[in-house]
Amino acid sequence: MTKTRGLLVRIDRAAGGLAADLGLYLISAAFALLTALSSTLLPHRAWGAVAAWGYLVAALIVTTQLVLRRPAGRALLAWATYAAVVLLPLVIQAVQRANGRTDRAQEEVVVVEHMGESLLHSGTPYLSRAEIAAIPLDERLLGYRPYQPGMAIFGLPRAVAGEHWWTDARIWFAITTVVALGAAVTLLRSSRSSRVRAIQAATVLPVTALTLATGGDDIPVLALCLLALALAGAGRYGWSGAAIGAAAACKLFALPVLAVLAVLAVTTGNWRRFLPPALGLPLLALLPPLLADPDALVENVLRFPLGHGLVTSPAQSPFPGYLIAQSLPGGRVIAAGLLVAAAAVIGLLLLRRPPRSAATAALFCGYGLLTAILLMPTTRFGYLLYPAALLVWATALSNHTATTAPRHDTALYRQ
Repeated sequence: MTKTRGLLVRIDRAAGGLAADLGLYLISAAFALLTALSSTLLPHRAWGAVAAWGYLVAALIVTTQLVLRRPAGRALLAWATYAAVVLLPLVIQAVQRANGRTDRAQEEVVVVEHMGESLLHSGTPYLSRAEIAAIPLDERLLGYRPYQPGMAIFGLPRAVAGEHWWTDARIWFAITTVVALGAAVTLLRSSRSSRVRAIQAATVLPVTALTLATGGDDIPVLALCLLALALAGAGRYGWSGAAIGAAAACKLFALPVLAVLAVLAVTTGNWRRFLPPALGLPLLALLPPLLADPDALVENVLRFPLGHGLVTSPAQSPFPGYLIAQSLPGGRVIAAGLLVAAAAVIGLLLLRRPPRSAATAALFCGYGLLTAILLMPTTRFGYLLYPAALLVWATALSNHTATTAPRHDTALYRQ
């Protein structure tokens, strides 16, 4: 393991980090070009046609830096590439959609915008089971809103101001992401190379860029999780609780990160600052739908994801949990049992060897979410962006100078 880590470090640091940068941008350009030529999803094809050029320009700039042996400006290039491969194709698709194109956004964008409309007009972002049943069968899937109530905020601009490019939910996903990531990066006290890798993982990795430009509801949630970890590493547990609380108010994927950060806050004696906003914001977001129609909340947030809705979720990727659920007799029960067992093991490890730094908390979150994604009977390939970004950020957080947590914590590796 030490030899492997040493090899990865040497690769990462080769030519001042430029060699790995060049590989990243070239591989990303190839991925974008392949997506533009072969994807069956039209929003993805449109993204690839624009993003491929952005990645190629970034690769050309890195090549020039290699020739001149000037690795300065790598972080600036990462942000500029983010603008070229995420923000530019996103705005193009939003403008085309506002002008009448119906194939310039994934379904989750429409769902989030419908949540905003429902919240504005009925006080709850959810439709009841009866209302969903009244929708034509081929459109019924879009009647479900399997997100936490806070996600409806991103749909409010279109509900209030109408159909414009700037009211597209993805625009507000992107704004939230840039603000959260920008704040998180300023809190990092690790090496310059580690910060660059952290920025790249959260912005220009193809799975992240494609997701935000075409759908994007996961990206602001991920950005808020990364911000919460950075704030905890800086000893600002009250604000960390607010960031992860906001993320959990939007999507259940943030709850494992909240749980790990809560253990960190208790371990370091900061739970009084962390827990009120971390738990209060998700609970506060639940109040309107609970008061308006609690059964609609249960139908959308619990029954549908668990496979008990009127239609089945199309989220399917060939990971072990899905393959077990589809291939073995009683496979869905077996997969669910494996998921629960894995959660129990991780929970026990958290209690016996709790994290004492934000870096170790990020490792717990990354490996825990990776395990969950692999074992879930219904999942998406794009969800891998969560563990990928969290594990890279663990490195960026590992050299933090905050006095509230030790600089080196080997909780995950102690025998």
